[in-house]
Amino acid sequence: MDRIDAMKVFVAAVDEGSLAGAGRKLRRSPAAVSRAVAFLEHHVGAELLHRTTRSLKLSDAGQRYAAACRRILSELEEADISAGGERSAPRGTLTITAPVVVGEDLLRPVLDAFMTEHPAVVARLVMLDRTVNLIDEGIDVALRIAHLADSNFVAIKLGEVRRVVAASPGYLAQHPVIGEPADLAKHQIIAMTHFGLDSWSFPPAVKSKVARAVQFTPRLVVNTVRAAVASASEGHGITRLFSYHIAEEIRDGRLQILLASDEHPPLPVHLLAPQGRFDVPKVRAFVDFATPRLKRYFERLSREASQASRSRRGRVSAE
Repeated sequence: MDRIDAMKVFVAAVDEGSLAGAGRKLRRSPAAVSRAVAFLEHHVGAELLHRTTRSLKLSDAGQRYAAACRRILSELEEADISAGGERSAPRGTLTITAPVVVGEDLLRPVLDAFMTEHPAVVARLVMLDRTVNLIDEGIDVALRIAHLADSNFVAIKLGEVRRVVAASPGYLAQHPVIGEPADLAKHQIIAMTHFGLDSWSFPPAVKSKVARAVQFTPRLVVNTVRAAVASASEGHGITRLFSYHIAEEIRDGRLQILLASDEHPPLPVHLLAPQGRFDVPKVRAFVDFATPRLKRYFERLSREASQASRSRRGRVSAE
């Protein structure tokens, strides 16, 4: 059996979540898909997939092998394009990763528009609220919100986002005034893992070098952004999120930003790719297409959030 072809079957099975799904995608029989996976397992001498009648799960060895397969298949695809003299024609599979909310609400529409203009490109949008290893997981481009360490990656800055504390006008009208971070200890907190389950940190006060930490017992703990936004919008407490998470709610007045003068410095947003990937036609075409659109969004977000913060000063959400 051809090992490259078996790798394609294996990756399809991982992407589809089942051997049957891979068979449908590749128009192969379930037996043919099973043989391809078994061939690879025999070749590497390890179980790659834990299979049941309804689903499959990657083994530890399978996770490493799937990442290597993606990398190999991507490099082969680019070699074919280069040898064919089609460097200027974007085509092939483009793999992008982003945090879940910004991926769903912002990057997905941009990617849809890009694919309309480039019908020879097939895309995978992997949305995860964790840092993805671009090399090991076969990623072409990542949208990342963080200060970047020195690395072998190429980055294009798109803008900045703020870590904001927010609550609904209805909640603020019925609870004690919030004038400084310490006041949050008196309030109902809607907490998320990424932003602190039992404490929130703030920059040092004026003339101090010691960061401030506010301890609390959360009234509600959730593990998705949308749940935190909905609960806060409905007046059940105060939450902390990125500014882009609540842009719509701030715009229509369902939430107010609190303590703007006590925020941490904004975090930069970048498009990130491994060295050399920007030279690949599909990657370069996407970056050129997406960058101005994403920059406009983050510029507008920053402007609107700043305006909302200024307009609330001196009111219930005293800052």
